[in-house]
Amino acid sequence: MATKIFVNLPVNDLKKSIEFFTKLDFSFNPQFTDETATCMIVGENIFVMLLTRDKFKTFTPKAICDATKCTEVLVCLSCESRDQVNEMVRKAVAAGGSTYNEPQDHGFMYGHGFQDLDGHIWELIYMEPSAIQQG
Repeated sequence: MATKIFVNLPVNDLKKSIEFFTKLDFSFNPQFTDETATCMIVGENIFVMLLTRDKFKTFTPKAICDATKCTEVLVCLSCESRDQVNEMVRKAVAAGGSTYNEPQDHGFMYGHGFQDLDGHIWELIYMEPSAIQQG
């Protein structure tokens, strides 16, 4: 059985966050969605749990940082092409997100990203398949 990853992120307004990520073509598992949380499907074994701040507090004894002022995590997703990177950034900005830097073009690797409504940074990268060494 493949290992699954669940990234947990606190959000200020769950409904607005669901609307934002829906505009970026993500879907959600209704089995794990209620008024305090939702399970966003990123890939076959990759999920992001968007949790209200009150719900998030039940999982940690530590203070929750304000992602608009501090970086708690960088989420990086691979894309199928440079165009997909640019399109997702465009959709994020159109949905109310923002960019935090200029696109980075390293020839074999291209990246850009956005900040969601709560300030979480989502990096997007495309790497030329020929640049990936098979080991």
